[in-house]
Amino acid sequence: MFDRLSSLIGKENLEKITFKKVLVIGVGGVGGYVVEGLVRSGIEDITLIDGDKVDASNINRQIIALNSTIGEYKVDVFKRRILDINPNVKVQTKNEFVTTDMLKSLRLEDYDYIVDAIDDVKVKVELAKYSLEHDLFLISSTGTARKMDPSKLLITTLDKTSYDPLAKRMRQELKSYNTKKLVVLASTETPYNIQDESLGSSAFVPSSGGLLIASYIINDIIGH
Repeated sequence: MFDRLSSLIGKENLEKITFKKVLVIGVGGVGGYVVEGLVRSGIEDITLIDGDKVDASNINRQIIALNSTIGEYKVDVFKRRILDINPNVKVQTKNEFVTTDMLKSLRLEDYDYIVDAIDDVKVKVELAKYSLEHDLFLISSTGTARKMDPSKLLITTLDKTSYDPLAKRMRQELKSYNTKKLVVLASTETPYNIQDESLGSSAFVPSSGGLLIASYIINDIIGH
């Protein structure tokens, strides 16, 4: 199943990937492609948390959004998809939206990697605080909406972000923390000035961002 990946990185590295536990919070545009990239790279223990259903407005940017899946819970659609890709994957799902009150109950310390792909700024900040305080490996996705150029995406640390209103707000909220230790997906592209201030989004920026995060995790596992 993973012969081509094994020939690239070696069997020992593939085994390392297999045994890592990953939590992805939010499986929309960015988070969905994180999951896709990780599962197709050999991750076999993954937990997904998202309380949303697939909507027609998701079709332009979310990998699980099809006319046939509209109205279904995203985590349910993804579980089917993951097991169709690799039946060996241990998939756990929580069909709910994460709140600040839930964070301690999620047993975040059980995971090797945590991916924050949610939009709720308050929850993002509290998750970042908890991860920094407990030395957890969190990767937080900042803004991919209102962007058109995937080449401007990068994995960096929060203190080095710019041109990103969401990252700026996080920096302000986390100013008493060491943001040099918080890994984020960010963009250096100036956001489009959309008149209605909606979170308009393209097909290629969220997807590229999700794959960048997945790539970062896999390369960190194998020490590349």
